[in-house]
Amino acid sequence: MNIDADDFTLLGLHKAFQLDRAQLDAAWKALQAQVHPDRFAADGAASQRIAMQWAVRVNEAHQRLKDPLKRAAYLCELAGVPVQSESNTAMPGDFLMQQMQWREALEEADNVDAVQTLADEVSAQRKARLARVTQLLDVDGNPAQAAQEVRALMFIDRLTDEIDARLERYEDGA
Repeated sequence: MNIDADDFTLLGLHKAFQLDRAQLDAAWKALQAQVHPDRFAADGAASQRIAMQWAVRVNEAHQRLKDPLKRAAYLCELAGVPVQSESNTAMPGDFLMQQMQWREALEEADNVDAVQTLADEVSAQRKARLARVTQLLDVDGNPAQAAQEVRALMFIDRLTDEIDARLERYEDGA
C-alpha cells in the first residue's frame, strides 16, 4: 500500500465516476480494519502514529469518493483539469439563464406547492447533469466538460439547500 496513491488505487477500486456504493463501503471497511490504530496498540507510539495517518488517509479517500460531486471534481483533477469552483465561475449562457429563472421562481414562490414544484424541477436537472458527468468522465473521457458540469452541479446543490430551507419553514408553519 502507498499512502500517496490516488483514492481509487488506495481502496482497490476502478477509477471511474460510476461507483458501486456497497463496493466502496466494503473496500473502506476492509482497509480501515487493516490500518486502525487499535491494531497497533502493542507496537508503541510510533506505530500508532503511522496507523493514525493511514486511518485518516483512508477516511479522507472514502469521504471524497462517496460524494458524487467530490468524486467528479477529484476525477477531473486527476485528469489535469481542476474544477476551480472558487476562481472559475464560467457557465454557459443557457445555464446562467436557468439559474436566474430558478432564483426568480424561488423568490416568487408563495406556497408550499410552488416551492415543491421548483424542488422537483431542480432535482430532475441535478439527476440529468449527474448522468451527463457519468457520460463525460466514464465514456467520453472529457474532464474539461465534466468540470463545467461539476460547477453547475455545485450551484444546483446550493440552490437545493435554499429550497429545502424554504420547505422546512413551511413545515414549521412559518
